Amino acid sequence: MNRYHLRNAEILDGSDSAPFWGDLLVESDMIQAILPPLSQVRDGYTVIDCTDKILCPGFIDMHGHSDLEVLRNPPMQPKIGQGITTEVAGNCGIGVFPCQRGSTFLRELCGDVLGAYPEAGWKSFSAYTQQWRSGTNMAFLQAHSTLRRASMEGNVNRSATDSEIFKMSTFLRESLEAGCLGMSTGLYYAPCIFAEEKELLALLKVVAEYNRLFAVHMRCEGSDILDSLKEVLSLAERTGVRLEISHLKVIGRKNQHLVDEVLSLIDHARERGLDVQFDQYPYHFGSTSLFSLLPPSYLRLPREEVQSLLMDASVRTKIRSEMEHPEGWDSIAELCGWEQVSIQSLEGNRQYEMMSLSEIAREQGSDPYEVFFDILQEAKGTALMMDVTQSEDSLKKILSHPLMCFGTDALYAGALSHPRSYQSTLHLLDRYGKQETVLPLHSLIARMTGNPANRLGLKDRGFIKTGYKADLVLIDWQHLAEYSDIKHPEITGDGISMVMVNGQIAYQQGRCTETTSGTLLLFR
Repeated sequence: MNRYHLRNAEILDGSDSAPFWGDLLVESDMIQAILPPLSQVRDGYTVIDCTDKILCPGFIDMHGHSDLEVLRNPPMQPKIGQGITTEVAGNCGIGVFPCQRGSTFLRELCGDVLGAYPEAGWKSFSAYTQQWRSGTNMAFLQAHSTLRRASMEGNVNRSATDSEIFKMSTFLRESLEAGCLGMSTGLYYAPCIFAEEKELLALLKVVAEYNRLFAVHMRCEGSDILDSLKEVLSLAERTGVRLEISHLKVIGRKNQHLVDEVLSLIDHARERGLDVQFDQYPYHFGSTSLFSLLPPSYLRLPREEVQSLLMDASVRTKIRSEMEHPEGWDSIAELCGWEQVSIQSLEGNRQYEMMSLSEIAREQGSDPYEVFFDILQEAKGTALMMDVTQSEDSLKKILSHPLMCFGTDALYAGALSHPRSYQSTLHLLDRYGKQETVLPLHSLIARMTGNPANRLGLKDRGFIKTGYKADLVLIDWQHLAEYSDIKHPEITGDGISMVMVNGQIAYQQGRCTETTSGTLLLFR
């Protein structure tokens, strides 16, 4: 049995309260006692000296995409190395169950976000969990995309029939019965973008029946964000579902003034009794599939068909016109400009990685739209972009709101990734707690621990309390620093001294111990 005496720590307990100094006794997987600092060491306990260090609960990632990464890499070093001990996966409507093994649909759905995995696809959540083991605790949302694929005949990029909606509801109910946290959708992405209101209402009524969570990547996060927010708030109001707005932000320089109104709408919804909150990753630039920049009318087509159509100059002209004058969808090219859209990872053609579409166009003596079309037409695998979407002031305003919960939105596709996949917690603490005090440290820690634990309804994690699970992070605040950037996302930072998951040391002295002591969190 593991017995540890964590001695003389500055304790931030996850509650947004001021720090206090004390000792912690850990026995097996549990916090056995909180004692005065420098208490006498008991026989049989291994002492961990925490002098001049901060002890806090393990960080909780409300918005992850590790569905396949955890199978490729069970110790989950990218998360453990930054102090994340619990993750919610299956976000943005992207998941791996229920789905036929090795399906083309799943390869396209997952390729630019979850990454590749041999013969991915499981007939149910229960079947998936039989293969699961992890260095982190994990909870799973049922993805909307795979519900559609499992229930609809032929092309899923269309409206569903009543019988198909009934099938989706049946599959969803099975996942919730098996312990899924709730359901996620990505109304920005195919095939979820094609879901009509009656489909969403039917599914959310099932989620509400189980008192589970509905996580949504909204239809628009740019010029039409207010309408998109009102759409999901209305769905929640009509069904009674608990609403989690994914990676809240406002896209586009011209739209940053809308942040106050967005937060006000959420506050007013709370006042009306809606159970709504949001998560956020701490970067002003995002990452997703390069193909997602296309208009919805082309997202409904198989990728090979899109690539074939892009050989036609007249089709390119039509797509360009739709992207320059979008109606009811976010055109990142129009909102942010091609100078703010960079190639992050391009399988088989790495020469353009970390170059903006404008830079590539200048190098080629071409037009950014033509460069974009050429890259998509020739893409053979992963095609990821980074896009500067919002201002630092907007990010800090959202971060400061008391309803904010921390998330990474980490991706696991391509040779390079967004720094949020490796360094989100260090970036948040260093940039917004150390370099600039946007919030007191105990408030930042609460947004990464107690806030998400309360949101998930966890009764034994997210706080340092007697009887709670020993998910703990020891921070060397004096030396904490993040070194990664957009061009070097994988560079390791400093400041995480130790990480403990369920009472077992998972990270110490700069390396992971390769333990897989994580627990599958099931909701009944």
